[in-house]
Amino acid sequence: MLESTEEQRPVVLVVDDAPSSLGMLCDTLEGEGYTVLVARDGDSALQRLELVAPDAILLDAVMPGLSGFDTCRQIKANPVMAHIPVIFMTGLSETPHVLEGFACGGVDYVVKPLRAQEVVARLHTHTRNARMTRLAREAVDVAGFGVVLVDARGRVAWRSPQAALWLQGAAGGAQPGRLPDAVYAALEDGSDEVLLALAGVQLSVRNMGRVGIGETMLLLEQRGANAASPSRLANAALTPRETEVLSWLAKGKTNRDIGDILGMSHRTVNKHLEHIFEKLGVETRAAAAALATGHVF
Repeated sequence: MLESTEEQRPVVLVVDDAPSSLGMLCDTLEGEGYTVLVARDGDSALQRLELVAPDAILLDAVMPGLSGFDTCRQIKANPVMAHIPVIFMTGLSETPHVLEGFACGGVDYVVKPLRAQEVVARLHTHTRNARMTRLAREAVDVAGFGVVLVDARGRVAWRSPQAALWLQGAAGGAQPGRLPDAVYAALEDGSDEVLLALAGVQLSVRNMGRVGIGETMLLLEQRGANAASPSRLANAALTPRETEVLSWLAKGKTNRDIGDILGMSHRTVNKHLEHIFEKLGVETRAAAAALATGHVF
């Protein structure tokens, strides 16, 4: 059973046109520490998602009106909801159906009749992984930067909360899911940095190179009209993983805490910190944390 207070109970949205048949599953989920919300079709599920962001979604594939597959596509197309893990639970067991479930953004596929404890085990794993991923990605904003991942087609694959906030004012006629044209022009020219005008300030967009399969990482930093030269932190060229470690360090986490959050051993955390200290030119955790939180020595 999950250990959680009433305020911290994870929320799961169950979407099925016959929720009464899922009574045992819902009872099991409640008993395992989840708060369960129910929607009878895809449209009502999307309406609920405008009001609450659950930790996970259990989604039937075949429903009146909007299918589960199309519902999942709409969820994943919305950056606000895209991080929510979707687990299909359906009677469709043919390989094409399973493949479509994953292609539209699902993280798992369970065939009915359901085995409640199996669903709970899968749900718990995906919920935990999604939370750790979200926390790790949001950590990059601590240092005052934003991060955007762009896929091979130029589409925004992921953006940190700070990046999303800044880019709201930098759309400049860009199509949904894409960056302003000036960014793509700079990338094609091989430029390492492009500046975007944003209501009296500038947004620096730096190309950090390839990460993962076919994705490019862009580091965003807001600069005022009288911005000073890039900070020591900006010039340190930290790797994405080193940035995550430094961000959690700035939050006061111990090496063991950081290891648990990022899924690595505390020895690996120590090695990352050694590289961070060397790149920043500091010798202590306090000095590195001070740089990350914007303090000047």
